[in-house]
Amino acid sequence: MAGMPLAILRTEGIVLFAASLAGYFVGLDEPWWIVPLLLFVPDVFMAGYASSSRVGAIVYNLGHAYPLPALLGAWALWADQPLAQGVALVWFAHIGMDRALGYGLKYETDFKDTHLGRIGH
Repeated sequence: MAGMPLAILRTEGIVLFAASLAGYFVGLDEPWWIVPLLLFVPDVFMAGYASSSRVGAIVYNLGHAYPLPALLGAWALWADQPLAQGVALVWFAHIGMDRALGYGLKYETDFKDTHLGRIGH
């Protein structure tokens, strides 16, 4: 991955990060300190790498793809749970931040092999 497609994908990450934080701070009346407290929690999904690269990629990708925070956010809206809405937004912000920095979804070959290219190159 290189050139304009990579630049677009990384820009999309910046947009997701900014929009998620804007949604949190403008749309919710939750404490600001929840954001730094939770921003790196999705990195716990890296624990799968303690087992193997295959398990690590599967578990990491579950925590760094859109479906789980989207399901949480949809449920939180339906159930009128502002704190859970905030968690979903911070989760999306984490994903956006990672994508903007070049940390994409992982391949089973190695932690550094991502859909955005190899980390460190």
